[in-house]
Amino acid sequence: MAEGDNRSTNLLAAETANLEEQLQGWGEVMLMADKVLRWERAWFPPAIMGVVSLVFLTIYYLDPSVLSGVSCFVMFLCLADYLVPILAPRIFGSNKWTTEQQQRFHEICSNLVKTRRRAVGWWKRLFTLKEEKPKMYFMTMIVSLAAVAWVGQQVHNLLLTYLIVTFFLLLPGLNQHGIISKYIGMAKREINKLLKQKEKKNE
Repeated sequence: MAEGDNRSTNLLAAETANLEEQLQGWGEVMLMADKVLRWERAWFPPAIMGVVSLVFLTIYYLDPSVLSGVSCFVMFLCLADYLVPILAPRIFGSNKWTTEQQQRFHEICSNLVKTRRRAVGWWKRLFTLKEEKPKMYFMTMIVSLAAVAWVGQQVHNLLLTYLIVTFFLLLPGLNQHGIISKYIGMAKREINKLLKQKEKKNE
């Protein structure tokens, strides 16, 4: 068991080191984005919502086709991939890279690797469920996709995308400040109260 844990830890360290090497040119930008997403300043949350709202209002105004939108998005990614490693050191200054920043960059890369592993793990579990319990897999997929299709039919595509993007960009800050855990705890307490009241009525 210990040998398996050591192997998993070594593999995680190797994947993290590899990702750090690949994203080295994005280091300063990632650290800045990390500060914004974790709400290190009080005005970061409204700034995030403002930027996202501006981007989606622009998309709504221009009303591009799906092909044009995808092409522009991929073109923006290509430009960022080319320009960011060149411009970032000049803007932020590579000589200002400290041990603390390097440690935080390592933590970010490690979290990204863990998230990727978690996603792959869920994907493998889905196929395991398909092989071991095909009926449950079929029913789960049909109900889930039908629910998503119904929501997509009720809400405008652009508005739904805007809400999803805004939620995911605010999620790190919500976790960092304990807001999600606070409301989950409140919901659990309310559910427990309702269950206790139901038990008392049954008695």
